[in-house]
Amino acid sequence: MTGTRSIVLAAGLTALMAMGSFPAYAQDAKTTNQAIDEALGNHAQYETVIKALQQGVKGKDAKAVAALVDYPISVKISGKDTEIKSEKDFVTHYDAIFTPKIAKVVEDQKYEDLFVNYQGIMFGDGQVWINGICKDSACKAFDAKIVTIQDGP
Repeated sequence: MTGTRSIVLAAGLTALMAMGSFPAYAQDAKTTNQAIDEALGNHAQYETVIKALQQGVKGKDAKAVAALVDYPISVKISGKDTEIKSEKDFVTHYDAIFTPKIAKVVEDQKYEDLFVNYQGIMFGDGQVWINGICKDSACKAFDAKIVTIQDGP
């Protein structure tokens, strides 16, 4: 992937390779923060998005959740692959995208139990993934965004 929509991968993969292994489920918030820093960069950016996602889902705030998504995003709506191109489109289909099953996974996810690797931060068994989206070609700045929403892996 190239350009400003590239997902932050290269730096994280290099760091993981240097560690000799891929981090698994963390034991506490400090360990989670360290895993995020090493695999993806600045855990504070990710932690802010994670908390906002959980708060938005818990409050059924479709607009707040929609603001956290990287567009376009492919999701299944009533079993059909659908491309959601904008926040407005996401809000319209929110209840079909964030099914009760996916919402429960997000609400119940403990920060210290997040799975982190070079592909991003995983909720549950892969129902939601968050990763960094580069703002420039050198990826010196990025936004943490939701990149995957699915019923399961």
